[in-house]
Amino acid sequence: MTQSNAAKAQYSENHLPNFLRESDDKVLIRTKSWGEIEVFSSQIFSFPEGILGFNFVDSFAFLQEDSSPFMWMQAIGEPDLSFVVIEPESFMDSYDLAVSQNDIDSIGEKSIDNIKVLFIVTIPEKTSDMTANLQGPIILNLQKKTGKQSISLSDKYKTRHSILEELNKRGK
Repeated sequence: MTQSNAAKAQYSENHLPNFLRESDDKVLIRTKSWGEIEVFSSQIFSFPEGILGFNFVDSFAFLQEDSSPFMWMQAIGEPDLSFVVIEPESFMDSYDLAVSQNDIDSIGEKSIDNIKVLFIVTIPEKTSDMTANLQGPIILNLQKKTGKQSISLSDKYKTRHSILEELNKRGK
């Protein structure tokens, strides 16, 4: 078994984030970490405007290993481009989404109540210093499978918000 086949075999069992559902059709995608893997089409979201700094990528697949709070946001057609993302509820007590109505409209939604929010995570060499970008949330319309990286209208969030500090607040 080649290394990519071994990775595919290891990865293929547990990759559906808990906020998504299986679909009948599957798509083969290429990734740097796992080689070629099959994902449900329900895991792929259209990002018509790309994300900040990567406007040339208009589709991402969301992948998650079993029991991890972290997910991969894998660029479709760009195997070397992926981001680690996390749901706010995985490490914070609360997050108040404050984005423009234009951003909400752009993913085909009317209200922030029906939006799934994720944050891009930066993991430095010292993993205890990992941060989440709360100022640039990824917003998803789960029904229409569209997404966008938005800019928060709130000044209480940072681009490098400590995940460990938030987890420590929960422990108190």
